[in-house]
Amino acid sequence: MTVTDETIPGPGGETQNSSLTTGAARNLATTTKTVPQMQGVTSRWLLRLLPWVQVSGGTYRVNRRLTYTVGDGRVDFAVSGTEVSIIPDELRELPALRDFTDSEVLGALGERFVQHEYAPGDVIAAAGTPADRLVLVAHGRVDRIGAGKYGDETVLGALAGGDHLGDELLTDTAASWQYTYRAVTRVTVMALPRQAAQEITDRSPQLREHLAAAGTDTAPPRNASGESAIEVASGHHGEPRVPGTFADYELTPREYELSVAQTVLRAHTRVGDLYSDPMNQVEEQLRLTIQALRERQEHEMVNNREFGLLHNADLTQRIH
Repeated sequence: MTVTDETIPGPGGETQNSSLTTGAARNLATTTKTVPQMQGVTSRWLLRLLPWVQVSGGTYRVNRRLTYTVGDGRVDFAVSGTEVSIIPDELRELPALRDFTDSEVLGALGERFVQHEYAPGDVIAAAGTPADRLVLVAHGRVDRIGAGKYGDETVLGALAGGDHLGDELLTDTAASWQYTYRAVTRVTVMALPRQAAQEITDRSPQLREHLAAAGTDTAPPRNASGESAIEVASGHHGEPRVPGTFADYELTPREYELSVAQTVLRAHTRVGDLYSDPMNQVEEQLRLTIQALRERQEHEMVNNREFGLLHNADLTQRIH
């Protein structure tokens, strides 16, 4: 048995206290302690590096020039976060509409498209079934599947963002799917139901005549970024004719309304009155709550479907 200055052996070998033990004494002593710790706090480098803009009115609007390229064989879309919409003139990339220039009718067609999402493995269209809709692939990869050499299924090709399928329904009301189309990755499409296309065609004699005799399209001039070209004359002598032009803008620019992360912190006054030495209990509760709110803020900046960075990356910059 080890004898310390706090214990002495008794007559029978038992121990008894000879002085106040440290276990009892520490109850009267002031301990050295840290402020409350929290494991859910990260470095939050993203919030530190992002440029911030003061938004006094509560809404941040991004005005941009209208950007698209007609004549490249692929359909471009207007994208706001996870929402995809049709650019009417881009419908002229479809063979059946290549020489059709009535923007009002194209706009009516574009408004009838509906956005759909498909998970990997989902069948978008099955071979042999009626072609009941025109499908424009906004993002993702789709396999075109047909019969192989020995009758089994085989992949005949792949479609990606900007490709289309089912445009035969514009000129052939009895068309059916020749191939099966299956999503390989997560796929976003814009679909125009046959009935909606027929309603627009019935209301537009020009569209009916055009679909009866498809022609070729003459694309308007565009610059290298896909914007409508601004004609400028330079390096001339004398008095040549100076071209007139204008810069076209998006009619419905993207707007971001401020989003709020909030909570309610409850603290009894008796806690703050009785137990705020050496640390202010209310201040520590506030500090930890604010840390949690800041963590949620960075999570939303990355993952929110409306304004998060992952969902606002341009479709052309995403991997299929």
